[in-house]
Amino acid sequence: MAGYKEPGLEARRAAAASARDKALAKLKAKAPLDPAVQAERIAAAQAREKAQAEKREELKAKKAQELAEKAELAARSAPAPVPTEAERKAARDAKYAARQARKK
Repeated sequence: MAGYKEPGLEARRAAAASARDKALAKLKAKAPLDPAVQAERIAAAQAREKAQAEKREELKAKKAQELAEKAELAARSAPAPVPTEAERKAARDAKYAARQARKK
């Protein structure tokens, strides 16, 4: 029984040429595309692109509207008062007392 023999350079070239010829013959055998079918595909692609563009514009408008509403709401609402040092200390002490009570 003979072992595997590595194909030489000429054998690889011949195999590549044969594969290339087969692929070219298969491509040439393919029927040409009907112009009516091609026009229909192009029209469908354009309609799809137009619908997607409209959807993108709607989303942009919706986001802009939401941002405007948020900005308006933020402008209308009064800013939260900044707690004084005494208020912060009282809150901190209350949290500390609660934590100590939970430990007991």
